[in-house]
Order: sequence, then structure tokens, then C-alpha cells
Amino acid sequence: MTKQEGRPFNEDELINQIGRMNVFAISGGRVGVIVNNQGETVEVQLPVSNGYRVSITLGWNDTWTVSRQFVRKGVVSDKGTLENVYCEQVGEIAYKASCFRNVQFGEKVNA
Repeated sequence: MTKQEGRPFNEDELINQIGRMNVFAISGGRVGVIVNNQGETVEVQLPVSNGYRVSITLGWNDTWTVSRQFVRKGVVSDKGTLENVYCEQVGEIAYKASCFRNVQFGEKVNA
């Protein structure tokens, strides 16, 4: 799958920043990589469960954006996003984003 926007990064470095055991806790070790037209990684998706996934992109200011998304029949719904996440925090924030049952995350709050 290709995507145009986002800053390219090394997905192995992101996985190391998150922590391999955290990746196993979040997605069971499954990692989806979205690339641009030049073949560079611009997004990593960690599938969680029941249609939820954690999406991580790198901003131009060297901070990460972590999003909780719900996918049903090809339609993606944003269920919360945290921007300006530093590399030391990306593992903890990604884990919190993966906890989708009765846990609020990010800037979107469902009333």
C-alpha cells in the first residue's frame, strides 16, 4: 500500500524505540508498513483487535504522531490522536492507544 504524505523513517528504529515486547503486547508482533512512491516507510500500523489498529507517523519536527483507528469495510475512523510524542514516550503511548476497551485516548473524546 502506498501513501504520499508523511516524513520517511526507518521502521526498524521505530520498533526499537517502541520496544519489541511492547510490539508483541500491542499487536502480537504483527507490523504493517505503509510506503511512499519512492519505497520509503512513512507509516507503521500495528493491528490490535476487533478492527482497531495503532498508526504511527513521523512529523517534520522529529516527533511522532500516534493514532488509534477503527477500520470497518475499508472505512477508517480516527478514535484519538496524540501529536508531538517524543521517542522516549512512543512505546508507552502506543500501548495506551492499543487499549481500546473503555479507555479514552487522544484529543477526541466521545460523549
